[in-house]
Formats: sequence, structure tokens, C-alpha cells
Amino acid sequence: MKITLKCILKRVFWIGIIIYFISVFIKQQTTLNMYKAEQERLTAKIEEQKEHNATLISTKENINSPEFIEEIAREKLDMYLPNERVYIDIVH
Repeated sequence: MKITLKCILKRVFWIGIIIYFISVFIKQQTTLNMYKAEQERLTAKIEEQKEHNATLISTKENINSPEFIEEIAREKLDMYLPNERVYIDIVH
């Protein structure tokens, strides 16, 4: 069996082609995995923002209710109803 230069060059060529396609496939898989991770991160961020938006809409709908106004007056402004007793716990 005689191996000629032409036969060796064909084999080297095909091995080179196969190595090239394998490297391209690996690079594409890496890029696809990166894009998929980015998509999952952005999807989670969108869901988080939707929940925040729903909270803001709920707050907007209740902003003029007497309960909401009383809650804000108590928590943020330290205001209380007339004749209401306020107890302050002092820790030593």
C-alpha cells in the first residue's frame, strides 16, 4: 500500500475542516449559553419590575383612602388622633 503525497494532503485537509467545524460549534454553544443566561436574567428582572409596578398601582389606588393617610401620618410624621395615648418604650 503506497501512501502518496496527494492522499496525505487530502487527509490533512479533511482533518483541518473537521477541527474547524468542531471549534466553530463549541464557540457557538458558548455564545448561545451566554445569551440564554442573559435572557433568564432579563426575564427575572422584568418579573421583578412587574411586581413593583403592581405594588405602585395598588398604592396609587389607595393613596386617598383614610386608612392610607392615617398610616402615613403615624409612620412618617409621628402624628396621632386627638385624645389618643401614645406609649413609648424606653430600653435601658
